[in-house]
Amino acid sequence: MPRTALALAGVLFLLYPVLRPWTDETTTSGAREAMGSTAWVVSHFLAMIGFVLVPLALLGLRDLVGLLPTAVMWVGAGLTLPYYGAEDFGLHAAATTGTNLLDVAEATRYNPVAITIFGVGLVTLAVGAVLVAVRVWRVDRYAATVFAAGFVLFLPQFFTPAPVRIAHGVLMLVGLGSLAISAGSPARLRGQRAA
Repeated sequence: MPRTALALAGVLFLLYPVLRPWTDETTTSGAREAMGSTAWVVSHFLAMIGFVLVPLALLGLRDLVGLLPTAVMWVGAGLTLPYYGAEDFGLHAAATTGTNLLDVAEATRYNPVAITIFGVGLVTLAVGAVLVAVRVWRVDRYAATVFAAGFVLFLPQFFTPAPVRIAHGVLMLVGLGSLAISAGSPARLRGQRAA
């Protein structure tokens, strides 16, 4: 089950930027087109499910990754999800009701409390991923590195264009998939426990 959850999370984190509409959200028409679409709701919801699946998977792998990294990832996901919910459902509602969408988007995205909690959540996820990587390093350096890189780069990728954000989705897929494969090797698990 943990391996399946990791692999599924990787697929969902790839689908998030692939399915997300990429229009000019600095214009009313572009923002309304993107945020008002079903693809907006679906893509953001897929990312939210990914954030839920990763800590669940790590809980099942706590013998490999440890309880502290798992707990840190849970906290990070918990702090990140409210912002995603507002972005997903709140901005979609605003885009489909005739309100001044750009003002609502600005107020939602840059509310000081909301953006602080979101940023702290993503940084906490990055810290948790690095803690996981430290534990997995002796078992599989590649999986440890790529898994941690995906979460460390999650916050910065928001400031990049669509192709880079899609490439980040690929990185998440590879990192989570690699960790799933690594966690499935009984010999590797025995080696980690012996270390």
